[in-house]
Amino acid sequence: MKVLLACAMGMSTSILMKKLEKYAADKGIDFEIAATSLNDYKNVCHNYDCILMGPQVSYQKDKVAAESGMPVAVIAPADYGVGNCENIFKLINGLVAGK
Repeated sequence: MKVLLACAMGMSTSILMKKLEKYAADKGIDFEIAATSLNDYKNVCHNYDCILMGPQVSYQKDKVAAESGMPVAVIAPADYGVGNCENIFKLINGLVAGK
């Protein structure tokens, strides 16, 4: 499963990315994640199964979904803030299953 994480500048997500990678490794989940900014996501998004967005850019969700044609979801602020990997993986699985 390949996930693209989009945020304002592509940098504020590094802690969350590390937590998600560790969670996937601990659970034996085949998982790859990368972060990018909203300015650059279109250049790489088609190499991924879905796009997750940080809550700080949730207002752009409909635009990203329309432009990419991909499954897109916004991570809930509470899950994003504490790095709730279990809930975030539920969100990812729902996106990928609905593809």
